[in-house]
Amino acid sequence: MKARNTASNAFTHRFSLLFAALALGLFFGVIWPAPLTANNSSTPGTTTSSEATFSPVQPTVEQSRASILIARQLQFTHFRDQNIDDVLSGRIYEAYLDSLDSQRLYLTRSDIDEFEPLRTRMDDALKTGRLDPAFMIYNRYQKRMIERLEFVVAQLEQGLDKFDFSTRDTLQVNREDQPWAKDADALDTLWRKRLMNQVLGMKLNGKDDEEIADSLMRRYKSQLNRAYQGRSEDAFQTWMNAFTGVWDPHTNYFSPQVSENFNINMSLSLEGIGAVLQSDNEYTKVVRLVPGGPASSQGQLSPADRIIGVGEGEEGEMTNVIGWRLDEVVDLIRGPKDSKVRLEVLPSSAADDSVAKEVVITRDQVKLEEQAAQSHMLELERNGKDWKVGVITIPTFYADFQAMQAGDPNYRSTTRDVQKLLEELKDDGMDALVIDLRDNGGGALQEANSLVGLFIEQGPTVQIRSPDNDIDVMGDPDNEVVWDGPMISLVNRMSASASEIFAGAIQDYNRGLVMGSQTFGKGTVQAIRPLNHGQLKITQSKFYRVSGDSTQHRGVLPDIVVPSLIDKEEIGEDALDYALPWDQIDAVEHKNYFDFQPVLEDLKTRHETRIAENPFYQLLLEEIALRKEQRARDYVSLNSADRKSYQTDMERRQLRVINTRRELENKEPFEDIKGWEEHQEERMANPNGGAEPDFVSREAGEIMADLLELSKHFASINTPDEAVSVLGKR
Repeated sequence: MKARNTASNAFTHRFSLLFAALALGLFFGVIWPAPLTANNSSTPGTTTSSEATFSPVQPTVEQSRASILIARQLQFTHFRDQNIDDVLSGRIYEAYLDSLDSQRLYLTRSDIDEFEPLRTRMDDALKTGRLDPAFMIYNRYQKRMIERLEFVVAQLEQGLDKFDFSTRDTLQVNREDQPWAKDADALDTLWRKRLMNQVLGMKLNGKDDEEIADSLMRRYKSQLNRAYQGRSEDAFQTWMNAFTGVWDPHTNYFSPQVSENFNINMSLSLEGIGAVLQSDNEYTKVVRLVPGGPASSQGQLSPADRIIGVGEGEEGEMTNVIGWRLDEVVDLIRGPKDSKVRLEVLPSSAADDSVAKEVVITRDQVKLEEQAAQSHMLELERNGKDWKVGVITIPTFYADFQAMQAGDPNYRSTTRDVQKLLEELKDDGMDALVIDLRDNGGGALQEANSLVGLFIEQGPTVQIRSPDNDIDVMGDPDNEVVWDGPMISLVNRMSASASEIFAGAIQDYNRGLVMGSQTFGKGTVQAIRPLNHGQLKITQSKFYRVSGDSTQHRGVLPDIVVPSLIDKEEIGEDALDYALPWDQIDAVEHKNYFDFQPVLEDLKTRHETRIAENPFYQLLLEEIALRKEQRARDYVSLNSADRKSYQTDMERRQLRVINTRRELENKEPFEDIKGWEEHQEERMANPNGGAEPDFVSREAGEIMADLLELSKHFASINTPDEAVSVLGKR
């Protein structure tokens, strides 16, 4: 195993991988069973008018060649070493069905039985560019979707008065673990319940029958029209991403159109509102908000929310986007600066898709100054002793590369800005430091590396491992330390990538403590490879801490835990299928500045005693429990009285938490939940919704005061004979 202990070599290695030329694959002919034929027979219980207009899509030569190139790239250059064989064929087959119909709403048991012989044949098809089997499944799915949508339209045409809301029926919300429907009649029953659920939800939200019928008819006719307009590229992209996804969730195929969007704006960050989206079955899901962006500042959009409609302006017609491709949703949301876009959103805590809210966001560019690090000072008193704890909030790891390349000596970057803030806080008499990385999704890797250097003497900061086990070590090349006193890093589930590298290094050096909740766990590096048709984003290497632990999958585990509102089952690397596992490599030599173990239990005890009496903390626990209860409810009642009672109770409990928090902040309470929704932007994306400074960062300051009170030993890393060199073992 080779090690190159320079940042420049690491950068050169990554740069060459990112732009490596793609070796062209060759076609190899094999004998393949005759493709299954689409079943065009009429199915009882469904309308069949679609058969006159439904046109199956066909693969192209360019797509066939691209599939061979993708298969070769995955086998020979992906970080995960696995063969395309019968075992993998089964995983790809299941992933493909999941990507098409994970909720089992369209295909029937007989369809699945007909597809089953393909389970062990997909590997041969992928290696040879044979796309017929995947396209056959896709065409069957499209046909079944059209049948379902036509059924719903026919139900709506019969009138809403046909629905009986005194029934005791319920609807199972999450069907991914349910058996496939026996036949079309079973699907008719399921879809009638789904339609009843949507109608009832809208009724309870104050809409009349005419509004409901018009809204739902427009929604389903829009989906039906799109289903009729199926494209070969849709089938190919869905199939290729099912294939790439069994290597890891960050390896993706981009069609030519999606590639164009990706090249304009890396990571599909939405120009205009500052949010990162991903496809989630038929929905478009919010992954994270860009710090300082319009959506973050507006405060009503949250991770795991699903966007189901987009409208232009505050009163423009809402376009239903259920079932749309991600790139099309992106195009619809984008728009000129200062214009408004209206989103119809299903909250992450919603148990079903019948309750939606509207969010109006003014489009704008994400300005560097709005992402910049900021600071304030906490003043605490202990037994007659005053302590000053500085808090620096870092929303992202940024650098003005344009100004840097132009030779501007005053260019902005995370490290430069934090260094200035540290000097100011030191001048004000700071005794200890809190670095707040909550909701920091990462950014420039070199900034995370150089930021660690402000707090340690010369040493490594992160290891980068390639598929051939070459290790690049990035590090801090100088001995300058800007802050040598005690510190704590605040993290949460949305702290990812570069944030995890920084927090992990501070923890490994025993330079400071880490407080909060388990981080995201994104510890992989991707490169873009051009294809003859589109692009492949492929995972090429993996991050490791100086201790040898990977940041992948597990993230950074805090020394002192604070629960989070963010659902780890929905958000995080370990919530993704086929995520690369956590593992270890050899540690690299690094210093051990403090030994926190003798005082850590005492710190935890003091923290738990203090925070248990904090009313903001009690509200946080109550809100977590409420959201967990909502998410755990896997069914909804179709009885109007029962549903109304449940909704009223949920709103009452939510409003109590909201108003109790507002009273603690000396703000006027809201009369009802709608009043809160209309003024929710006041929270301005504060992750804890509390006063400034919020109670978690203040509690971090209290822990630092505890540390200083327990021992002057922690006052500085320059205490004689304290810093020792260590080499961790696996």
